[in-house]
Amino acid sequence: MNSLETKSLTLSYGESIIINELDLKIPKGEITVFIGSNGCGKSTLLRSLARLLKPQDGSILIEGEKISKLPTKEIAKQLAILPQGPVAPEGLTVLQLVKQGRYPYQNWFRQWSEEDERKVNEALEATGMKELADRSVDSLSGGQRQRAWIAMTLAQDTDIILLDEPTTYLDMTHQIEILDLLFELNERENRTIIMVLHDLNLACRYAHNIVALQNKQIYAQGKPEDVISCDLVRNVFQMNCEVTIDPLFGTPLCIPHGRGRCIVQKVGTTNEAI
Repeated sequence: MNSLETKSLTLSYGESIIINELDLKIPKGEITVFIGSNGCGKSTLLRSLARLLKPQDGSILIEGEKISKLPTKEIAKQLAILPQGPVAPEGLTVLQLVKQGRYPYQNWFRQWSEEDERKVNEALEATGMKELADRSVDSLSGGQRQRAWIAMTLAQDTDIILLDEPTTYLDMTHQIEILDLLFELNERENRTIIMVLHDLNLACRYAHNIVALQNKQIYAQGKPEDVISCDLVRNVFQMNCEVTIDPLFGTPLCIPHGRGRCIVQKVGTTNEAI
């Protein structure tokens, strides 16, 4: 079953088409990772799935319904998005930030409830942020800050979570911590998680489903072991590499050719290393 689906989706900025007539199905209850070179439309596609960017043409469906027809609060109860590099107002505490995740459930007739309190506490607990709840967000380390934002996303209590480069600016330790956290959420709660990642090896390690974008379309989609190859890396990233097996997880492991033999020439010759 698919949780999100696009049909003939075309996205653009002005007259520049970024994604062209894209048909995509996101498997429900799995981790899907978008990969591709800079500027290929990964973040643009992610934003459109959350209805933050209006399509030029085509449609996006959530559980079979067009998201363009759904009220904003109804969408916010079904999917949550964490954009790249979010910024909290100065002085906002972790607890205050996480409480923002309950906004879709508030209205004139339904104010803060025991359920809201429980969801916030569960989100703080799941992300290991309970002891830091009274700290201001801007006083946290990069990894802690990212966990706080993820806690807010969890408090929103949606089946679908979208994250745009959640490991950007984090050191290796915090990258693994964040991805482990998301992996555990998927395993424990069957959340559908859709991410943009730049690190191809981490994408292979954590994704059930890889979507490689190139030339405004899907170049390949499927399990990492089925789609990641030297040809894919060469054609999508213009980089020569060897693909072997990760000794810890059995997932594809890409080893770039280095020292002058890494980048594929784009002009003059094709598929030749320099």
